[in-house]
Amino acid sequence: MTTLLLVIHIFLALALVITVLLQRSEGGALGIGGGQGGMMSGRGQANLLTRTTGVLAGLFMLNCLVLAILAGANKQPRSIFDQMPMTAPSIPSSGPAPLAPPVTPAAPGTSGSTGPAAPPTR
Repeated sequence: MTTLLLVIHIFLALALVITVLLQRSEGGALGIGGGQGGMMSGRGQANLLTRTTGVLAGLFMLNCLVLAILAGANKQPRSIFDQMPMTAPSIPSSGPAPLAPPVTPAAPGTSGSTGPAAPPTR
């Protein structure tokens, strides 16, 4: 069912794009339809394309809603507490990792200092 609706969705999207591009634009940008010669007049063609666009847009939105409902129909409500592990986390038996020995800073002004040199005084 979902596959059929997805195929219909693709065809509706393509038809909607084509119908919008066929309409005569006011600025003359992408519109390719609507000459005076033809089966219908310019005004009749504009009304038909406008109505067709509206119908296709409505069908496209309805198809979107149906697909969304179908996508959520098989979902069961879940709780985060159902996914928690049932056992307590294990504590390593060797104890905590050993700490590095503390580093004692050298006294200021001694030659063993590896820090940045103080600016010269004047």
